[in-house]
Amino acid sequence: MMRRRLLTGLTLALAASHACAADTLRCGSQLVSVGDRSGEVVHKCGEPVSRDVLGYKRSADRREEFQVEEWTYGPNGGMYQYLRFEGNRLMQITSKRGN
Repeated sequence: MMRRRLLTGLTLALAASHACAADTLRCGSQLVSVGDRSGEVVHKCGEPVSRDVLGYKRSADRREEFQVEEWTYGPNGGMYQYLRFEGNRLMQITSKRGN
């Protein structure tokens, strides 16, 4: 019984640490994280290969509209990184292997 709890706890801890890794991106010796401003990302990672405006999103109270952008970095070791910004804030980091 104790062994099962330990194994379950270890599995959950590993899953949580893996999920955190998706919230950060290493640029040289710097890290960018979800929540960073676009200026911070450019300062740490340089200019992206491309910037695409995906559209606009309304705030929760529907009083403001935010531009949604996707920035592409890479290829770095065969991987492309896609950073999604909403209203100048980094909201999502995803990676995909290039063809």
